[in-house]
Amino acid sequence: MLTSLEFLELPEDRSARLELQEGVLITAPRPPLGHQYAELELALQLRTQLPRDLIALTELDVDLELGEPPTIRVPDVLVVPRTAARDGGLLRAASVLLAVEIMSPGSRRTDRVTKPSEYADAQIPNYWLVDLDDRPSLTAFHLAEPFGYQESPSATGRYTTTEPAELTVDLDALLLD
Repeated sequence: MLTSLEFLELPEDRSARLELQEGVLITAPRPPLGHQYAELELALQLRTQLPRDLIALTELDVDLELGEPPTIRVPDVLVVPRTAARDGGLLRAASVLLAVEIMSPGSRRTDRVTKPSEYADAQIPNYWLVDLDDRPSLTAFHLAEPFGYQESPSATGRYTTTEPAELTVDLDALLLD
């Protein structure tokens, strides 16, 4: 079992993505090129639409603050207040307004089952799940107390929302041609 501090002191490993699930180190291969392209494209689309006080970031460690042993996840894309991004280091779940996971072959179950449950428990108000198979789709989840997340029907083409801000995402642009 690792503590949050021990996790942060691990050497950077460019060949794998590291997360901590209830104190247990989880490693996954770095996502493939198409996944990385979609992550960057989505972050850029969000960046141009977010109000000045919010910022889109990619692949930052988030302490879900679910107690001990700790759980630290690395969402593909996050939206947080600009002030939270200035703190540096480990982001707190309380700062995250939107967490986005882009499914990869090795992460489908974790992204579809485990992470929505954890993110809801951490009170992250919005979670998006992006699936790049066939035609890109986005499934949005939002907190609906006391039941956790409420899932919206999957969207293709364009997705428009008012949470965490007024945003429109061109899902087809997430594919690397």
